[in-house]
Amino acid sequence: MATNETGVGLRPPREPHAVRGTTLRFDLAAEAAALMGEPTWRARGHNAKTLVKHPDFRVVLIALQAGARMSEHKTDHCVTIHALEGRLRLHVPDGDVLELGQGELLALEQTLVHDIEAVTDSVFVLSLGWSARS
Repeated sequence: MATNETGVGLRPPREPHAVRGTTLRFDLAAEAAALMGEPTWRARGHNAKTLVKHPDFRVVLIALQAGARMSEHKTDHCVTIHALEGRLRLHVPDGDVLELGQGELLALEQTLVHDIEAVTDSVFVLSLGWSARS
C-alpha cells in the first residue's frame, strides 16, 4: 500500500475492471461502498473511480466527505452531476449557489465554471464529454 508523507495509507491498487465495451454494468451502491471503504476516503475526504472511459465520454463515481470540496473548474464539454447519496452545493458564476439532493440530476453547459462542495457525506456520478485535449 502506498503512503503519504505522514505515513497514512492511501488507496491500495484496485482490481482492474473494464472501462470500455459494448455494454458495461455497475452496481452503484456497491461501488460507492467500496470507495468509502478505501483508506483514501478516510485520509483525504474524497475518492473517485472512473467507471467508463471512451475517447469522447467519461463517467466517474465520486465520494466526498461532508465539507470536502472540488475547487473551481470547468470543462470544454457538457457535464451532468447525479447525486446518489447526500447533499451537494455547487457555486457557479454570478454568486449563484445550487443545491443538489439525493436522486437529483443537474446538467451544466460547457465551459460553465463551478465548484462542488459536499454538505453531507455524498456520492455522485459525474458524466462528461471528453476530447483528446481535455
